[in-house]
Amino acid sequence: MQKRLYDNKQLNKLIVVHKPMFRSSNSYLNQIKRKYRNKKAGFSGTLDPFACGCLIVAFGQYSKLFQFLKKTPKTYRAVIWLGVTSESLDIENIIDINDEKKLDEKQIEEEIKKLVGIHEYYPPKFSAKKIDGKRAYEMAREGKEVKMKKSEMQIFDTKFISYNHPFITFESSVSEGSYIRSLAQILLEKLNARGTLSYLNRLNEGMFFYENEKELNPLDYLDIEENIYSGEKSYFEDGKKISLDFLERKEEGTYIVRFEDFFSIIQILDNEVKYLLNKVNL
Repeated sequence: MQKRLYDNKQLNKLIVVHKPMFRSSNSYLNQIKRKYRNKKAGFSGTLDPFACGCLIVAFGQYSKLFQFLKKTPKTYRAVIWLGVTSESLDIENIIDINDEKKLDEKQIEEEIKKLVGIHEYYPPKFSAKKIDGKRAYEMAREGKEVKMKKSEMQIFDTKFISYNHPFITFESSVSEGSYIRSLAQILLEKLNARGTLSYLNRLNEGMFFYENEKELNPLDYLDIEENIYSGEKSYFEDGKKISLDFLERKEEGTYIVRFEDFFSIIQILDNEVKYLLNKVNL
């Protein structure tokens, strides 16, 4: 008799996994699904195949919560390999490897400090950005011309770690949607040097750190203010229309309403209450 790979019972679970290098995020998610014997799962924040580190995974109803979680800023540790040219700005599509002049360590440290702020940049063509509904990396791999639009990223903090020629190691805390590959190129331009990322490790996403896949309580990680409801609980259980009269806070915004065994996320807009997520079981 063939062994059943997945359980039919719904699993609500929020964890952080550590994606290994040279695995796509989707491929690793499939491995996690098999490990927990449940098909209904998703992840937040794609990591490039060559990158490793923190990946938020949610099963069941919790996969609907990603947009409400405290997952910025994101912190990365990166290593630049000087003298290397790559189409994808990482070690997956290397064009050539040349000797690069030795740089001044103090200058590197100073320029890394100066990265703090807002930068306009062109995302890598080997990225998950969509162009006319298609992923940029899919077009790049097919040899098609890829025209990227300028984006903006905010760097909240940086830290110089080491310089062992030809490798520069640093950390940076960045806004959602930032590309460390592009940030590395901004740094290299300031240093008047060539190079590419040889290592990238996401250390955390906001409040989320890898802790051996410890199960997390989503209520501790929601970036939403709480509202107090004084009406009948059955209105939420049945998805009935909620009156503002029974809510403590009546100003426009997104709120969480908690009960003993479930919670709901609502939005108040134009004096109307709308369910964004109704009855998420705990």
